[in-house]
Amino acid sequence: MAENLPPAVVAELASQCVEHLGLDLDDVEVRGSGPNRVLRIVVDCDGGVPLDVISNASRELSRELDRSDAMGSSRYTLEVTSRGVDRPLTLPRHWMRNIGRLVVATTSDGARVRGRIASASSDAAHLEDGTPLAYADITRALIEPELTKQKSTSGRKS
Repeated sequence: MAENLPPAVVAELASQCVEHLGLDLDDVEVRGSGPNRVLRIVVDCDGGVPLDVISNASRELSRELDRSDAMGSSRYTLEVTSRGVDRPLTLPRHWMRNIGRLVVATTSDGARVRGRIASASSDAAHLEDGTPLAYADITRALIEPELTKQKSTSGRKS
């Protein structure tokens, strides 16, 4: 029955749909059960995701999900959202898209590193103070929200 489809089926459908809109699929979450199920689709793109793009993605995803019956016949609530600052940096593109922002990272040896991202490549990031952060050595990294604008040496405005 469709209710038992693996999340990979929903993720594949969502990925195709959001890529068509120029977005990256960042995560697919299904929470709750029965009529309280929530399908959360997290998207991202260079420069952030404007609200009108979120709205378009939501309409398109809703249409495609209804057409495919990937979520089955039970009711659910669809939420489409951008990454936000509370989601961990887990992919090189997350680091690249956050150049100029303040990050707090925990390394595999338990050290806590805090600094502004100066550059990022496919395997590591460098902070403005020159500290290298190899992704393989990072167990968790989050953007630290800033309430005041900081002048960045990277040239990117916060």
